[in-house]
Amino acid sequence: MIYALGGLGEVGKNMYCIEHLNEILIVDAGVLFPEENLLGVDYVIPDFNYLMRHNHKRKVLVITHGHEDHIGGIPFLLKQVNIEAIYAPRFAIALINRKLEERRMRGVKLREINSDSSIQMEHFTVGFFDTIHSIPDSLGLLITTPNGKIVHTGDFKFDLTPVAKNADYQKMAFIGQLGVTMLLSDSTNSGIEDFSISEKRVANMILEITRKASGRLIVATFASNMYRVAQILEAAVQCGRKVIVLGRSMENVVTIGRKLGNIKIPEKCFLTPEQLSTTPANKICIVCTGSQGEPLAALSRIANGTHRFIKLIPGDTIVFSSSPIPGNAGSVNTVLNKLFRAGANVLTKSVLNDLHTTGHASQEEQKLMLQLIKPKYFMPIHGEYKMLKQHRDTAVEVGIPPENIFTCANGDVLLMRNERVFLSSMRIQADDIYVDGNDISGLSTAVLKDRKILADNGLVAVIIPIDSRTNSILAKPVIVSRGFVFIKDSQGLLKEAEMICYNALKERMATKITFSDIKNTVRSSLEPFLYQKTHRNPIVIPVILNSKEAMAQMQAMRQARFQQKQQKETAEEA
Repeated sequence: MIYALGGLGEVGKNMYCIEHLNEILIVDAGVLFPEENLLGVDYVIPDFNYLMRHNHKRKVLVITHGHEDHIGGIPFLLKQVNIEAIYAPRFAIALINRKLEERRMRGVKLREINSDSSIQMEHFTVGFFDTIHSIPDSLGLLITTPNGKIVHTGDFKFDLTPVAKNADYQKMAFIGQLGVTMLLSDSTNSGIEDFSISEKRVANMILEITRKASGRLIVATFASNMYRVAQILEAAVQCGRKVIVLGRSMENVVTIGRKLGNIKIPEKCFLTPEQLSTTPANKICIVCTGSQGEPLAALSRIANGTHRFIKLIPGDTIVFSSSPIPGNAGSVNTVLNKLFRAGANVLTKSVLNDLHTTGHASQEEQKLMLQLIKPKYFMPIHGEYKMLKQHRDTAVEVGIPPENIFTCANGDVLLMRNERVFLSSMRIQADDIYVDGNDISGLSTAVLKDRKILADNGLVAVIIPIDSRTNSILAKPVIVSRGFVFIKDSQGLLKEAEMICYNALKERMATKITFSDIKNTVRSSLEPFLYQKTHRNPIVIPVILNSKEAMAQMQAMRQARFQQKQQKETAEEA
């Protein structure tokens, strides 16, 4: 069985599973960062229910590289699912370790892998090959199963002049000659024609801008693009500038990069915040987060004038070494306008300069991967539906039969038997799970859905005075509304709602009932009426006010029960 719990129909929360009898091989466990309409949500993670129900099966997690959309879900996964071990490349191991330390999660078996490694399970054998991405130690997978060979590319691109280790074209071609049954391949840039530009061209452009900048140089980029960060730092030092790194994620990446030798900048070339005021402007390079206009990122705070150490001055050169992610254009433009208004010289990617290149394969690179691997069957992964569809069309162009291509959604199941693949009628639950910052379990979805209902439909509180001794309602309920209707213009509606609720309670309280019955009666009578009148479904909260005498009587009864229980326990011990 081959299925995805995340990564299909979206760019993020990548998680792909291959299952055979008593074993499940999991490839990546990422998060998706929420859109603006997901109020109070910090992360979106895959639904692990299927894996939890099969906790008796042996599970191994393999990580292709260290980006958040591939490793961010690991702490949530480990809390709920039994994972025998996590296999990850060196840079990803360092990032995962830091993530687990922050969560105080210990005892996790982390095994380092590289392109020469091999993982031997009962039913699966996993081998690896080097790929190029925007982060060091990115790997593709060759998974040998009893029913055929599967290749998972991970995130990749082909760069003929890379800044670090090259992709292993020979090994990919050799794997293609072995005979591959199924290919799972990155679809993020399926809509972009031709080859992506080389990272070295970006490095040369950044070096040229660094030389020409007359004042301070501020460069914003993705913290996850470690190669780009290294190039910016190297260009600054080459031009006689000292650097300061701002933003927690950027600081983490630079610390790990220096520790592992990916960033070779000596300590003397770094500035502390206190040294900024005494260093000439033309000798300063600031590398920061915020290239996507994130409100709390360093560059946004600099633009707003709220950053603790950096205030913009005319003559600053600000470089956006990135392109706006779809959906972020508005927030990026807001930051750009503030920077221009402050008198800064702002440079963004355009036809005039190559300040950014992608880490994902474009159409021609996808064709090259298909030609090297030569799969019988193909499943595009890692992309929105249009990206998966465009990758499917590219695969048809290079000769893969349309009936052998599967454009799936999260939860769809492919069956592979005797080197043949077909779509199963079975589906696996693969919903989005919403997580807020205080919820380590990832089970706060219900709370966050309530939060959205409150934002869309508001709240109605129904206050019901009763006397539980006589099982009677003492007065008509009082309805208080917040965010549902404008009370001044809706007095008639609320009075009618109170009467409907009162009549339903009087009828129901003709016989002895519990507090729970009263609440259910309020909801069942009020919710349909409010929807019929307003076409909104507010959250209805019944509030029961019991009379003082009844409350005192109930308290006495509870105290008597407690004393009886204690006496019984004392007698049993004796």
